[in-house]
Amino acid sequence: MRILVAIPVFNEQQHVTRVLNEVRSYASDILVVDDASTDQTPNLLARQPVDVIRHAVNRGYGRSIRDAFRWADCYNFDGIITMDCDEQHEPTSLPCFQESLRSSKADLISGSRYLGMNSCGEPPPEDRRAINAEMTALINDRLGLSITDAFCGFKAYRISAIRKLKLNVNGYAFPLQFWVQAAAHGLKIQEVPVQLIYNDPNRSFGGPLDDPQQRRSYYLSVLNQELIRVRNEQPEHAETEANDKEPTS
Repeated sequence: MRILVAIPVFNEQQHVTRVLNEVRSYASDILVVDDASTDQTPNLLARQPVDVIRHAVNRGYGRSIRDAFRWADCYNFDGIITMDCDEQHEPTSLPCFQESLRSSKADLISGSRYLGMNSCGEPPPEDRRAINAEMTALINDRLGLSITDAFCGFKAYRISAIRKLKLNVNGYAFPLQFWVQAAAHGLKIQEVPVQLIYNDPNRSFGGPLDDPQQRRSYYLSVLNQELIRVRNEQPEHAETEANDKEPTS
């Protein structure tokens, strides 16, 4: 089974070399999606034996994940593991995700920072914890799921399952669309515990999303639009980018 490890990055000069050096201990197929970094990240990536997609302009977290999915499908990988590059996802967990893809029947192995509740570093800001909890509860209620962490980016996906989904959200609300699509297509979901690591309480989403109320409104808007789209969708409907706009201040 061929499994790609994909890492979206934006201005990660502080972490990228350490993270990739460790990831290479557990994986040989590594893709980094650089979302138009303006610091030294591109120069540091050039020194690493990894594949790189570089966006000419900043296109968002969701677009980076979608580009990684397309890369994995194009190059005939069977699975893909996504993880962050801010040292809040431990590369030592990669074998767990790899083995779960190989041995289980799950289409998605989703990391949860709230199974086991092992934490390191600073606790997450209260607004982030509260919004995560609210969105996770809404997803479970609306979709009949029982997940514990809607926003953890440490996940393993089976490519054959990803092909079924119609994903078009570019920004940080990508997970909301993903969960609706996953439920609509009956994907088999398994959660595995990962450590809750929060190193930087001041880390920014960028722009208006740093305001908790605007971020919450944005998430709710994407979730509700996707629920409506799935409910009304007909087979002949084409994929659009209409629900992909983040709020403006």
